[in-house]
Amino acid sequence: MHCLECRLAATTSAAGAVCRGCSAAVCADHGHTATAPVRRGPLRTIWPFPFDKDWSLHQSSQGAASATSPCLRLWTSFVPEPDSPHQGKWTIAANSVPFGRQAWQITADASTPAELLHDLHTEPFDLYREDHHSDRDRLFALDQDDTAPQEVYTPLLVKGWGHTVKIDGTQIFRSPDALGFVRHRYAAIDDRATWVAYGGTPSEPSWRTTFSHSAPTTLAATFTASLVSTEPVHRTVQEVPSHFRDHLGVVSTTHTARRTPHSTPVALPPTSPSPGRAR
Repeated sequence: MHCLECRLAATTSAAGAVCRGCSAAVCADHGHTATAPVRRGPLRTIWPFPFDKDWSLHQSSQGAASATSPCLRLWTSFVPEPDSPHQGKWTIAANSVPFGRQAWQITADASTPAELLHDLHTEPFDLYREDHHSDRDRLFALDQDDTAPQEVYTPLLVKGWGHTVKIDGTQIFRSPDALGFVRHRYAAIDDRATWVAYGGTPSEPSWRTTFSHSAPTTLAATFTASLVSTEPVHRTVQEVPSHFRDHLGVVSTTHTARRTPHSTPVALPPTSPSPGRAR
């Protein structure tokens, strides 16, 4: 398992500990011991935004935080709910004009794995930077998102996920261990969410992520590609929900000098299923 902090800096190093506040893996250089968590998820683990440049950051003493793009149209927030089973909520949204009508929204429980949350925030940031230097507007002009729905669920099928189509206009994809689900409303006739992913049992999910009906399909595709990633993650047994523990695997960590990109692009699915454990 690799350190998430080093990944953000485009380097690679073996992780030797896990943050108690956000469950991210860290190496010896980035791990610290304190009476309170020193790694706040919104700043250090999940958000890739350059707050020292042109992005705005607002934080409250209660732990809530929000980040806003320079154009004031793309924003994300974190609201902690320490007494809730899911610990709080993340929101990513785009407005048609600054402070205007909301074009789309993505919400995720704070209990969603940190690696998924990081990739979920990195993709819109990358698109924002790319479109800023081009004539494209994929985050705000829905007709410019040319990602087909099958790009969202093809990685799931390649990894052996089950597929059920219902007559109500929805299709459901289920992981082989029945602990991961993705629901797609392919015949949407109202404003309900187009994509919903959750981990755990259907009656009591450990986490849930929801994409509104207008959210760019490319963001959902990034999420499912990250969801079925077989790259190991670093967790203590106590941090893994009890109904997941029978599916744990152990891997050794080795140092490698291979440099990794700032963000992970959506990978083309392999020609056949590959072994490994999804997140």
